Amino acid sequence: MGSFFRDSVTCSLIVMLFIFITRPCLAAPRGGTDTEFIRTSCAATSYPTLCYTSLSAHANVIQKNPKLLAHTALAVALSTAKTMSSSMLRLSNTPGLKHREVGAMKDCVEEMADSVEQIQKSLREMDSFRGAGFRMMISDVQTWVSAALTYEDTCTEGFSSKVMNGRVKTMVRGNILKIVQLTSNALALINHYAAVHG
Repeated sequence: MGSFFRDSVTCSLIVMLFIFITRPCLAAPRGGTDTEFIRTSCAATSYPTLCYTSLSAHANVIQKNPKLLAHTALAVALSTAKTMSSSMLRLSNTPGLKHREVGAMKDCVEEMADSVEQIQKSLREMDSFRGAGFRMMISDVQTWVSAALTYEDTCTEGFSSKVMNGRVKTMVRGNILKIVQLTSNALALINHYAAVHG
């Protein structure tokens, strides 16, 4: 009975984690703003469908501005990474998890914190940029977002072991991969912004 209860609790928490993480990325477009600019820009990313669904709800803010598009993509990646990190920390305290699973989650929380820091630096740099020095600014942002991707990839690798619980591994790793994809898309849009600005 105790084992059944622990398994049910673990399963419920994983399902809640999955719904909570994916919900922001599945938002429908709001308002009457033309989203074609977002769709066209997202076509050049590695994950165009996710790019469009995660950004189309912000079309009124983005309009047809490449900088705002890249900035919003970063903000979405940041928000999702923060949510995932908090949810994983809570999930790591669920009774019945293997020691290896708990360790991988806690390591991932640390790596996601490093990723969040890099994305936050990038957003601050873009916010504070005025006038001259564009090349240096965009180079710093590209470097930091690339570093964020590296931390996220390291987090993903922690869940590649065969000894991981199937449900935990599938659900958590899937959501981490979504953050990797969001960050990758943001980097592609930053690179596009750099190209059109230059």
